[in-house]
Amino acid sequence: MCGIWALFGSDDCLSVQCLSAMKIAHRGPDAFRFENVNGYTNCCFGFHRLAVVDQLFGMQPIRVKKYPYLWLCYNGEIYNHRKLQHHFEFEYQTKVDGEIILHLYDKGGIEQTVCMLDGVFAFILLDTANKKVFLGRDTYGVRPLFKAMTEDGFLAVCSEAKGLVNLKHSMTPFLKVEPFFPGHYEVLDLKPNGKVASVEMVKYHHCRDEPLHALYDSVEKLFPGFEIETVKSNLRILFDNAVKKRLMTDRRIGCLLSGGLDSSLVAATLLKQLKEAQVQYPLQTFAIGMEDSPDLLAARKVANHIGSEHHEVLFNSEEGIQVLDEVIFSLETYDITTVRASVGMYLISKYIRKNTDSVVIFSGEGSDELTQGYIYFHKAPSPEKAEEESERLLRELYLFDVLRADRTTAAHGLELRVPFLDHRFSSYYLSLPPDMRVPKNGIEKHLLRETFEDSNLIPKEILWRPKEAFSDGITSVKNSWFQILQDYIEHQVDDAAMASAAQKFPVNTPKTKEGYYYRQIFEHHYPGRADWLPHYWMPRWTSATDPSARTLTHYKASAKA
Repeated sequence: MCGIWALFGSDDCLSVQCLSAMKIAHRGPDAFRFENVNGYTNCCFGFHRLAVVDQLFGMQPIRVKKYPYLWLCYNGEIYNHRKLQHHFEFEYQTKVDGEIILHLYDKGGIEQTVCMLDGVFAFILLDTANKKVFLGRDTYGVRPLFKAMTEDGFLAVCSEAKGLVNLKHSMTPFLKVEPFFPGHYEVLDLKPNGKVASVEMVKYHHCRDEPLHALYDSVEKLFPGFEIETVKSNLRILFDNAVKKRLMTDRRIGCLLSGGLDSSLVAATLLKQLKEAQVQYPLQTFAIGMEDSPDLLAARKVANHIGSEHHEVLFNSEEGIQVLDEVIFSLETYDITTVRASVGMYLISKYIRKNTDSVVIFSGEGSDELTQGYIYFHKAPSPEKAEEESERLLRELYLFDVLRADRTTAAHGLELRVPFLDHRFSSYYLSLPPDMRVPKNGIEKHLLRETFEDSNLIPKEILWRPKEAFSDGITSVKNSWFQILQDYIEHQVDDAAMASAAQKFPVNTPKTKEGYYYRQIFEHHYPGRADWLPHYWMPRWTSATDPSARTLTHYKASAKA
């Protein structure tokens, strides 16, 4: 996890513009560098480094003797870089995983390069020989990327929007900043004056399709067909492999553990893999909650079962409310459910950074979208509609859960790894018949639970524990986190303000005082940027007006049972 930043064709003083790059210094607390591009006085790269792989030669932009005309700035991890290096017999100059991008590009061009990368990434690749700039982002947008481009060809790119919003450009007083779409790459022509022109934007991978890099994967052969035992065996093989490949790091590994199904499976599989790899340190697991939090209890059970070095972080409502401003600044969104869920993750990341030496943090993100884990999937009109919804959620992860997970951890210089969003695992899961993936017997994620039924990885009661939203599970059932927030905000936003909300906020007008309060904070930090959020996250097939799972009838029935 790092922070990348680049300008092409700036007509303002670069030393002044570079101050904007310092807005993402939290993403790379170990080192930073600014580098001008030879022959282009108005183009430069900025890089903030979190040293996770190759501590000696890992600074960026990456340049190697063989390709003096290539400049690469990237944020991410390419898990199959060694396999590809050996297969194509590339001569490496560093131990950096991203170096593979230079060799693949030289061998087969940009299309083949992005399709061959098994990992998470956002990159800026400059080819001064062919006068091209390339931008690319991984399938689910696990690593963030934003860009701003003007009509006259000034291009600015950054890991987070906050590194772009204050840039100056003579022709444009208000620079339009947009997220770069996941699963896409863009080709741009570089002109002699350092400006650029977009040539094409290409969607190179759909989450349903098996990735091209599967041809070079060493995972054991999967069995054909959709017999339940075959499917379960294949899922176990792929999930095990998804965790194993993510052990690639020189820093200590930890794991977030909410005590829910997803994080528990990740933690248990991770600990098993670390033992097999003969890693010398114990796995640290981390849980957060208020007193009487069901998450804390469940996480404790899992930690005892797997034998991790477990840390519990307690916080109270006042501490949660106090960090709302810095959380929304970090997130760059005002989505209600994202803000609620981010407070706990932000506080636990702060604890990890301050009190431990764990830097690479595993988590269960992406599973709910992939395996239809949200409570409202019980209401899906058909398996086919549920499948459509699952794919929509995956496409929008970069706006919601993946955004939350990246920003809250990156704010404290941690790197997140998410095995459920592994290309091989997710594309296989999405290839299964729709009726295999829907909730069964009143239980969501039934197939995933069934897959690990006989593994003894985690306690049975956790394996079959009903879905609990992270933002709710951190508090007691009697007093949900969303209720605590709403009670506090009730006194911060008056009725008159709500009455004029549509005039003040015409884009995504807040319908509740809570929404209004978050929007006010957002507008303070990012005025006029409301269009970064296309719509609020809300459950489907229900008349619910609040995104919390605890407001849904299925949850209420389960809680009483």
